[in-house]
Amino acid sequence: MNTIAFSLKLFFVLSGFIFFNDSVQGSTPRNLLQKRANEQAVKEALVPREKWINYPLYADRSGWDQFLGTSKDGIVTSGESYLKYEWQVIKATDYLEFSRSGSRVIMEEPYNQNLNAISSLFLAEMAEGKGRFIDQLINGVFAACEMTSWSLSAHLSLQLKNKRFPDHNQQVIDLLGGDVGALFSWIYFFLNKEFDKADPLIAQRMKYEIKRRIFEPYMNVNHFWWMGFEIRPTRVVNNWNVWCNSNVLQSFALIEEDPDKLAKAVYKTMQSVDLFINYNKGDGACEEGPSYWGHAAGKLYDYLQILSDITGGKISIFDEPIIKNMGEYISRSYVGNGWVVNFSDASAIGGGDPALIYRFGKAVKSEEMKSFAAYLIRQQNGHLKIRGNRDIFRTLQSATYNKEMGTVTPALPSAPYTWYPQTEFCYIKNRTYFFAAKGGFNNESHNHNDVGTFALYVDTIPFFIDAGVGTYTRQTFGRERYTIWTMQSNYHNLPLINGAAQQFGAAYKSSDVSFNVASKKFSLDISKAYNNEASVKNWQRSYDLSDKGLVIEEAFDLTSLKEPTSIHFLVSAKPVINKAGVVLLEKNSRKVEFRYTKRLFNVEVDTLSLNDKRLSDVWGSEIYRIRLIAEKPQLKGKYNYTIAKVF
Repeated sequence: MNTIAFSLKLFFVLSGFIFFNDSVQGSTPRNLLQKRANEQAVKEALVPREKWINYPLYADRSGWDQFLGTSKDGIVTSGESYLKYEWQVIKATDYLEFSRSGSRVIMEEPYNQNLNAISSLFLAEMAEGKGRFIDQLINGVFAACEMTSWSLSAHLSLQLKNKRFPDHNQQVIDLLGGDVGALFSWIYFFLNKEFDKADPLIAQRMKYEIKRRIFEPYMNVNHFWWMGFEIRPTRVVNNWNVWCNSNVLQSFALIEEDPDKLAKAVYKTMQSVDLFINYNKGDGACEEGPSYWGHAAGKLYDYLQILSDITGGKISIFDEPIIKNMGEYISRSYVGNGWVVNFSDASAIGGGDPALIYRFGKAVKSEEMKSFAAYLIRQQNGHLKIRGNRDIFRTLQSATYNKEMGTVTPALPSAPYTWYPQTEFCYIKNRTYFFAAKGGFNNESHNHNDVGTFALYVDTIPFFIDAGVGTYTRQTFGRERYTIWTMQSNYHNLPLINGAAQQFGAAYKSSDVSFNVASKKFSLDISKAYNNEASVKNWQRSYDLSDKGLVIEEAFDLTSLKEPTSIHFLVSAKPVINKAGVVLLEKNSRKVEFRYTKRLFNVEVDTLSLNDKRLSDVWGSEIYRIRLIAEKPQLKGKYNYTIAKVF
């Protein structure tokens, strides 16, 4: 596989995947939150915890029975499985392994198992209320408090100096550390008096660690890249921003007693989250893909809901169109039968958390999202299971709306097309086909160097695909990212022009992008996504979907001929070529013909073995790449291909 060269100006933050490049597309300074309230207004709007927390207190046994309903027994049973759990020690070498081999798993697995045990024990105790889970829960909390850092090994790059080992001199807030802070804040709120019965130092220690690991670094530094404060507005602010800020907001809202300090902290989160909203385009598309929607737009919803709750609804921007657009992206990106449009690092399998989608839809008054959530619940045997996980806020919110969700009629979005003009995503569907394509630029968050690629589903079955991303390692978010084949344009549905693939960087982008609503035709020029080695002046590609199938046309103009251009197509079904000009694909009893002009191309097929479980869980043991190689290279010309179901 080819190693793809990319900009030497690239810098990176491991796992945050924020690329610092001087020419990244700019953001619009909406500052929606700061326009609603300044710090003084925040202080005046804050309401006491007992007014905004609408969950039963620990002692309210009948309240918890009603709150959890039929989920109670399953929650208690889950907690019981951890009563004899052996708390795992995350060793020093587990942290070092990331810098040595690039493996994240060796540190993450035991840490996640401990946190799953803590959250399950906590929720089981809240459900049962007999004190049976308290001692083991204390053991788990104590074990976590003894850790030098709550951060993952892959995220120690947030440290100012040593990037490979937890530094006891500095605390950083990453995705998981923030999760732990929020989880422990809820545990402290509900159970601090129960912990005091064992020993007052236990709850005191929890509160001390939350302040030391969350409050102090958040209020005293601005250098965490995800905050957005010390990067120019033209740089990427991705899901880390709202994920971390929603956790920080929960911790302050649950723990901080000083109203001045609380107001200052809340306002700082508003300033930071505004930077995320500013970065996102008005059409609301999630450039990171549906798999990240729950961590991006979904976490924005969590943040905004908590902010609204703690201010008695006085600080809320759910009425802003961009927020609704960001919510409805998840319903529009759903193809059917569990398949979703998966540009960037997203998986092709998903759909999202139905409870989260429902709450988001309720907040922004989207009947589409609420009906879609009900549809997903119906696909899950018709009921929502409430189970403990470290995102306690979402768990509690799911229980709150569980019965209400059951009253909504399930339905999928009916729109025949969705056009995101700023992000340049285009979805078109009819009774047989679901088509998705993208323009954009090659410095989007979790980017794949894939300007102009497409996916095509037939009867909701993926035939022309994006492979997605394999298991995360150090290379995934480092300088070696584009040596990974799944990130390269030549393993997407795109041309390899004069032997050159697309390049990383904001300068490599689409142009002349258009979507004709009347004809349902999407077109763009992808030539600017390639560097000078491609010697391409213009490469106009258009997609035209009808009930008869998909027609793809390309008109190109090259400045020189170096080697034959080849057009690549990634497919999930094994190609069969019985005659020139036709490739037959068969999957799940559906047959699809891919037709090309036989006199213009020689065709070759590559089998791509999927040894990475994250890929094979989606596609099976292998996928395939069709390569149409120009038989008689020419400087200027046109190609066309058709894809249609065989009835």
